[in-house]
Amino acid sequence: MNYKETTAWMFSRLPMYQQQGGAAYKEDLSRTLKLSAQLNYPERKFKSVHVGGTNGKGSTAHMIAAILQEAGFKVGLYTSPHLKNFRERIKINGATISEQFVVEFVAHQKAFLEDHQLSFFEMTVGMAFSYFEKENVDIAIIEVGLGGRLDSTNIISPEVSVITNIGLDHTQFLGDTLQEIAAEKAGIIKENTPIVIGETQDEVQSIFKQKANNLNANIYFADVSIHKTFPCSLRGNYQKKNIKTVLQTIKLLQARGHKISEEHIQNGFLNVQKNTGLRGRWEVLSETPKIICDTAHNMEGLSLVLNQLLSRSYDSLHIVLGMVRDKSVGKLVNLFPVDAKYYFCKPNVPRGLEAETIAQIFKEKGCNGQVYSSVNEAFSTAKAEAKEQDLIFVGGSTFVVAEVL
Repeated sequence: MNYKETTAWMFSRLPMYQQQGGAAYKEDLSRTLKLSAQLNYPERKFKSVHVGGTNGKGSTAHMIAAILQEAGFKVGLYTSPHLKNFRERIKINGATISEQFVVEFVAHQKAFLEDHQLSFFEMTVGMAFSYFEKENVDIAIIEVGLGGRLDSTNIISPEVSVITNIGLDHTQFLGDTLQEIAAEKAGIIKENTPIVIGETQDEVQSIFKQKANNLNANIYFADVSIHKTFPCSLRGNYQKKNIKTVLQTIKLLQARGHKISEEHIQNGFLNVQKNTGLRGRWEVLSETPKIICDTAHNMEGLSLVLNQLLSRSYDSLHIVLGMVRDKSVGKLVNLFPVDAKYYFCKPNVPRGLEAETIAQIFKEKGCNGQVYSSVNEAFSTAKAEAKEQDLIFVGGSTFVVAEVL
């Protein structure tokens, strides 16, 4: 199979959370462990940092990678989901995995992958770890896919573990309360391995402290311990919390002997997109009219983004909005302003929520707009209708943002 056929096989044959939601969620690590053994335990051959949490884990992982690149390390970066291209998930120093490696990995392992019914995510984790080993990275930044305890990435023994924060997301798998979700995410805390918690939250801090205590893991709450911050090329106000989380993580890596100077830190923060290729975080697509997109898609993430949006000056606000089926639109609608003009659309994935459904819920709350047959049509109409002093926001789902980039 060529690259196109290989990725089509991966997407179609194996469940993929990004497309299907719940069908792709595996209940244990047994298949991942079998794949690791089949690949001769690649995750044991490189150092790593493990990054979990509800919001900000992608930005945090990219910032850490950008700083380590400035310090001269060969840095692997594993993140999910991708925006435009599968290969974005697996990078070394900002360069995506080669098509050739993807094709060869699947060709060599296809029988094993089929026999053991590995999910898309499990297989991709194995591919990433195998690639990082083969390319001999100095350190890899590994973002948790979903949850923590049962996530396929949770077979690594990292230098530092990181949990950015806890919010209500993926409740159908992780639990209905912050405490239940925290317990799942605390599953990445490892014995004798420092753990950084990005935000001190009264409802869950005792869960992290107890787990860390049981495993003799030193615990650091970054929002309490870090006072000095740095300017960052990621422009969302919400990044201030992530910056502190990153600084605490870097401090612990320095304590473990990694040579990282203040200049490396400063330059890393200023060159996050340049070093890593990160997109879709408070990204400004145009100045006149101002067009901003952001991948925030749950209560905590969207409230931060919308607060920042509403603090800006503009004549009229246009919101291109789409969501996926497993989001509680009835709760999220309360975050959105009534006096914006809405362009409702359905992202082009099987999990996409019908635009008519979103429009109806928003209409009941007094938010008015039109339904469009695609993200592209909604976005094109918003651009055609917006005046120079207006503001267009595109969001509600990672997949909506992916379609306009």
